[in-house]
Amino acid sequence: MKNKLLWRLCAFIAVGTVLLFWAIAWLTNHTETSMSFIDKAHQDTLYAYGEEAERIYLQEGEQALAAFLREVKTKEDTWLAVVNSQMTTFADTHMLDAFVDRFQIGRSPEWKIHLYFSENPVMEVPFVDDNTHFLIQLPQRMRPGSLLLATRLTLQIALPLVILSLLSFMLYRHVMTPLKQLEKATKEFANGNLEARAMAAMPNRNDELTRLAQTFDKMAQRTSSLIYNQRSLLADLSHELRTPLARIDMAIDFVEQDINREQALSRLRYEASTMRELVEDTLTFAWLNTESPQLNSDDFDLVELISVICEDARFEYPDRTLYVDTPECASIEKSSQLALGQALENIIRNALRHTPEQSKVSLTLASDYKNYIITVTDEGTGVPESMLDAIFEPFFRVDKARAVKNYVHAAKRSGFGLGLALAKRQIAAVGGEISAVNRVHNDGLPTRDTAMYKDAPATKQTGLIVTITLPKSSQLPKPSRAAFAD
Repeated sequence: MKNKLLWRLCAFIAVGTVLLFWAIAWLTNHTETSMSFIDKAHQDTLYAYGEEAERIYLQEGEQALAAFLREVKTKEDTWLAVVNSQMTTFADTHMLDAFVDRFQIGRSPEWKIHLYFSENPVMEVPFVDDNTHFLIQLPQRMRPGSLLLATRLTLQIALPLVILSLLSFMLYRHVMTPLKQLEKATKEFANGNLEARAMAAMPNRNDELTRLAQTFDKMAQRTSSLIYNQRSLLADLSHELRTPLARIDMAIDFVEQDINREQALSRLRYEASTMRELVEDTLTFAWLNTESPQLNSDDFDLVELISVICEDARFEYPDRTLYVDTPECASIEKSSQLALGQALENIIRNALRHTPEQSKVSLTLASDYKNYIITVTDEGTGVPESMLDAIFEPFFRVDKARAVKNYVHAAKRSGFGLGLALAKRQIAAVGGEISAVNRVHNDGLPTRDTAMYKDAPATKQTGLIVTITLPKSSQLPKPSRAAFAD
């Protein structure tokens, strides 16, 4: 679901608001209800007045009762009376006009009092005969709800303030906890800790802030990789330049001393060319690795490109056999002929370089529904399994891994270890993939290559298989044709 944080915050605020109003209403109602009853001690006092009035009336008479009532009236500063059920007063008392108009007896001291009425109610304590009633207007000191105003202010102002503050704090924590983790990781990364990541300490959640942290981690991973690669590339380039520079120094000394002048000049040209090629390859690799460009401006025939590259390779390595199996044509759209041509040239020359003399390298072009699949197989010694991924790293020496220096022409450079690394980045730039596996067989040739090697002897074969997968157009290649050249 999109905008999870938005919906989570909306739900949090909506539920919190509803709960707040419900809590205020419930607490207000509950508090007012509990405050609407006369205190138990005051109830006992009212009952005591009624019982004493009854005792005096029965034992001492009406005059004594009148004196007692005057005493209570003075003490409580309120109205009181004793009446019978016919609303007739006695003991020198009279009825209130409002009480007569309503024609009702008072309420029990245990009943609820309406806090919002300004006039105090009349309380009733019946005598034993149930025909005589002691009435007293509730004294002001006994009126419940004296803290009603303070309670209402607390419930309507202080309580919402506290609850909203609590909800705001929880909301702040929910939003700021991942942001603080992201801020911490950003500071660590800015201070030079290239391994700092935000998701490592991120709470278990899945929302916009989590995706922000994941985006930061991807950025940090790419940035740290680029920095590490640049450091490694600079260190490797410095190391690679030391040897030609030392040879140039020696050649200059020879020229200055007029020792083998022609040979020294030839060495200077060779080493200068070597350094130029090294620097150009390194800059190209750095550009591809740093910018990660998408090269998709060309439409061309992949078969024609392969044919041109293979013809050049056969001329350079006449003592190896390069077998090519491609369809009549293979149109490819939105790619880069230059980048793909350089990548294929590096891969094919690498295979020829590490294949013994009088041996063969095969290249096949096949296709499936979405991709073209180019397979380059050589007959070298292969690569240790642990180094299959490393051969695509810059300045990794393929000949060191394969240990086939005897197969390389002395007149040709063994390479700088940038060929396959460049090829991988160039193929990635056109949307393709490249991988390598060892080719080891105990009973002849591999099953998928049997047809192409039908005339070859069934001997144990080893080597390296490099597979390139390239996205293609909707046009399918036509039936294949094979070319076998020496």
